[in-house]
Amino acid sequence: MGTRRQTTMAKMARERKVQERRALKQEKKQAAAAERLAKAAGIEPSAETVDSDSPISDQTAPNPLL
Repeated sequence: MGTRRQTTMAKMARERKVQERRALKQEKKQAAAAERLAKAAGIEPSAETVDSDSPISDQTAPNPLL
């Protein structure tokens, strides 16, 4: 039997990036499906929503670097 090789940091970073992309793609699919359902139900979908955890969404927050 051969020895087991340790996973490199580069491979772990690639895998993490792929998982993040898959999660974003799934979120986009769910948002599109919700928009289609809302449109089919006759409800006007809201404008582009911004995630609450996005750093751009909170414009009133003080800048800690200043």
